[in-house]
Amino acid sequence: MEDTPKARTSAEHGYVLDEQIGFLLRKAYQRNSNIFAESVPGKLTPTQFSVMHRLAEDGPTSQNLLGRSVAMDGATTKGVVDRLIARGLLKTEADPVDRRRHLVSLTADGVALIDAAVDAAIAVSAETLSPLREREKETLLRLLKKLGGE
Repeated sequence: MEDTPKARTSAEHGYVLDEQIGFLLRKAYQRNSNIFAESVPGKLTPTQFSVMHRLAEDGPTSQNLLGRSVAMDGATTKGVVDRLIARGLLKTEADPVDRRRHLVSLTADGVALIDAAVDAAIAVSAETLSPLREREKETLLRLLKKLGGE
């Protein structure tokens, strides 16, 4: 058997995985994602929901602006938009002001789905935060916004 060196432990280097922000955020996000998947209709991912919700709020917009408004890079935005177009939930059309640019918007099916999905998403947020007291919820959301650069 080969002599494999033994990795240092938390007791030696002080890094405790279960106390790290990234690990804890990932666990919280996994919990939220599972609740979301079980609750939100239309098999929407949280990313797809964000895109559709932004379009419902802001109306037709360029793909570039849409991606920036939901904190996604261009390639990710294109993939999400393309998948939602393929499902008949979004459409694109030439911008009447600038024919070189295309605007992304919801279809009638997209409007119906996002309207139903928003009600479910409200319940998802409430269930995700349910272990916390009201003041803890407010503090957590405020701190997450701060970490996100707001």
